[in-house]
Amino acid sequence: MILKKDDNYLEYIPIKNERIQWRDREDDLIQLIVHRNSLFERIIRKLFFTPDKFKIDLDHIGSFIWKNIDGEKSIYDLGELVKHEFKGDAEPLYERLIQYLNILKNNKFIELI
Repeated sequence: MILKKDDNYLEYIPIKNERIQWRDREDDLIQLIVHRNSLFERIIRKLFFTPDKFKIDLDHIGSFIWKNIDGEKSIYDLGELVKHEFKGDAEPLYERLIQYLNILKNNKFIELI
């Protein structure tokens, strides 16, 4: 998706990539599991003996956001939930939230509609 200059970023709705698996860990944090299945990745795995998947452990705020991405809540809605849950620990709220969601988007963990 290409964002236009006059678009209100807070109105976009994040949607999880269906190919990204995730699990709740015992400490109530989220762990994303990314499989390396492309042709290039399979060749690299054979040549350099790299793992077929990698795991990403999210922190408390990242896990909270991930759990609340449901395909219906906008970025603004997620921000309000984070503000209510974490109070001042999330500040500067929207700058951090947008940066985090951009990282997820750039790594193809989510899409913004």
